[in-house]
Amino acid sequence: CMFSLGLKMDDHDSWPLKQLVEGIHYYLEDGLMVLTERYHLARGNCCGNGCRHCPYDHVNVSREERT
Repeated sequence: CMFSLGLKMDDHDSWPLKQLVEGIHYYLEDGLMVLTERYHLARGNCCGNGCRHCPYDHVNVSREERT
């Protein structure tokens, strides 16, 4: 739970992140790290990798990779 970590929904992370927190910045799925929207918002732009939780509408992902 985010509140047990002392974090609130309106907390903002600054880049670079000093520490990744599981359940806040990422979660594990089938042995892979999935980055959350909060992580991407702290990063500040689309990385171009087609991330599942990209809040930037995948602007740096090629059209071929979007389909």
